[in-house]
Amino acid sequence: MPAATLLYDSDCGFCRWSLGKVLAWDRRGRLRPVSLQSKEAESLLAGMPEEERMASWHLVGDDGQVRSAGAGIAPLLQLLPGGAPLAAAAARAPRAMERGYRLIAGHRSLWGKLVTDGAKRRADRRIAARLRRS
Repeated sequence: MPAATLLYDSDCGFCRWSLGKVLAWDRRGRLRPVSLQSKEAESLLAGMPEEERMASWHLVGDDGQVRSAGAGIAPLLQLLPGGAPLAAAAARAPRAMERGYRLIAGHRSLWGKLVTDGAKRRADRRIAARLRRS
C-alpha cells in the first residue's frame, strides 16, 4: 500500500524520466505517482496557487502533509529502500537540498534534451504500471 503520493509534471520529459528512476528504486511500492495536471492534484494541493503547484514536485504523506521541492527530498529518501542514510544527510542540509533542487528544476528543459525518447517511453511504462498496481 502506498505511503505517499508523489506529484510530478507529466508534460516534462525530464520529470517523467526522474520519476521513473525513483519508482524503480521504490521496490516496495510505497509511492503513488499523480500528475500535477490532474484533478486529484488540485484536490491534494487545495489552496496552493497553480503557479506554485506547477513550479515543483510535491510529496504528500498519508497524513496529508505536503512537502515540496528541496524540502521533500529527505522524506522521499526515507521511503525508499536503503534511503535512510541519504535521508539523514539531506535532512541535515535543507538549504543545500533546496538550492540543488532549484538548480536542476530551473534547467529541466535543458536536462530533458539529454533524456532520449526511449528513456521517456520506459519511464512512462513504469509510471503506468505503478498506477495499475495502486
